[in-house]
Amino acid sequence: MWAIVESGSITKMYTRPRAFKIGSNQYPANTMALWSESELQSIGVYPVTVDGSNLKNEAYYINTNITYAVDGITVKGTYGTATAIALADTLYTAENEAANANNVEGEVATRGLKYNHKQIINQQAAELLQDTDWMVIREAEGGTAVPSDTTTWRAAVRTKANAMQVQIDGAADVDALAALYVHNDATPPVRPLGEFPTL
Repeated sequence: MWAIVESGSITKMYTRPRAFKIGSNQYPANTMALWSESELQSIGVYPVTVDGSNLKNEAYYINTNITYAVDGITVKGTYGTATAIALADTLYTAENEAANANNVEGEVATRGLKYNHKQIINQQAAELLQDTDWMVIREAEGGTAVPSDTTTWRAAVRTKANAMQVQIDGAADVDALAALYVHNDATPPVRPLGEFPTL
């Protein structure tokens, strides 16, 4: 990535080699690839580096846009401080309702991370159980018993789903929630949230 710097200010940025013009001079696209870094800097073309130390997982944080500044002989891009996505649901306030009657005070405006993660657990459990639901229906309608290993497994899936949701509810902050999904280096890898049992 390169930036054109004129009079100390960034005037253009390029993510790949492109033809460019500085002042009255036109340069072909291969200039960025063929010229040395010092040759490019001599005409005002600076390499761009991005400091990602403030960049957070977008599943849990809202990141800022990158801001670029001339930093000596390079252009440096930095992210601002990321904002954690709310763990709990956000509700409409009286002010929201006053501004728009459809936004009823006390109703959910935006679902929080905990709700969304628990919904995913519910969906995963339902998908696992779906393949054997017909056995339960067959037993209810025709009296043919569900095999005991299947009944035991179905109960274990529901129990594990409930346990996972308790862990999600217990997360004190966004980082604690994210940590539930991080696998360790064991063989096979294990995560604090655990896995659903297999049939």
